[in-house]
Amino acid sequence: MLTEQLKAGDRFEHFRIEKLAIRTSMTTIYRATDLHTGRLVAIKIPHPELECDPTFYSRFQREKFIGSKLHHPGVVLALPENDLDQLCIVMEWVDGIFLREILTREGKLSEERATVIAIRVCEALEYIHKQGVVHRDLKPENIMVGENDQIKLIDFGISGAEGLRRLTFSKFSNAMGTPDYISPEQIKRKRGDARSDVYALGVILYEMLTGHTPFNGPNPFAVMNDRLVNDPIPPRSINPDISPAMQEIIYRALERDPEKRYAGAGEFAADLAHPENVKIADRTARAKAKPERFTLVRKAFSYVALAMIPVLIFGLVLLAARLK
Repeated sequence: MLTEQLKAGDRFEHFRIEKLAIRTSMTTIYRATDLHTGRLVAIKIPHPELECDPTFYSRFQREKFIGSKLHHPGVVLALPENDLDQLCIVMEWVDGIFLREILTREGKLSEERATVIAIRVCEALEYIHKQGVVHRDLKPENIMVGENDQIKLIDFGISGAEGLRRLTFSKFSNAMGTPDYISPEQIKRKRGDARSDVYALGVILYEMLTGHTPFNGPNPFAVMNDRLVNDPIPPRSINPDISPAMQEIIYRALERDPEKRYAGAGEFAADLAHPENVKIADRTARAKAKPERFTLVRKAFSYVALAMIPVLIFGLVLLAARLK
């Protein structure tokens, strides 16, 4: 049954479709009722044209497998499907909205609310990391926020066990996540670990409190390079209501060197829960260096990256022609 044919009232194996919940570029998610148990579920179905794509299929199967093995209130649970013919993932239904929707609507959050959400994300990350799983694509679009700001992590399509092969630029669109939230070590083509998810949450916390991501540029490569050579703009210069301790916590989560970053989500959560214990480091020298040297590097790299795009495309076309 094609995705486009499903509508409210339709039956999909032993499920009754209640409504179309959300449509993304790759999948459609429906709310449905399990006719055997009466339970509300979410059915995630890929668009028909993607079902035969090997990369997408691998990602989809990985998400299904990992989701069925993780059992935590902060992680969406994949449910048994009873061998359905259609490629799909049946998940628990979660009442709530994406964190992205909240940020789009409200711009930024209070420090108190951002802290609550970040601690709950830390708790979910701590759990999955103990299971040997790294999310690798943590972003506001993959965090559901429900009643009383309870959260659920979703979309484990590019997750994997710690120590898997390193990511490459050639697999950027399918394996590296979103440029705004990728850790520096992943950009350098090194293997990411739990600290990569800590970094992504640091970016999200910065965004929740300021309304902006800490690094930017005219294209994805410039955005990624920005975090390799620059420190983020001090969050308190954007939002003076942010406490000095919170700013220090964000800085520690966003350290370029993973050895200087929080070693795990548990340490991150501890500082968020007890900011009075956070010792604020002197970062004056690094702050002064940015406008003099790093701004020029950022601009130069942006122009070079833009200029190289047509060269790379031409090279790929030429290579493909020679291989024929």
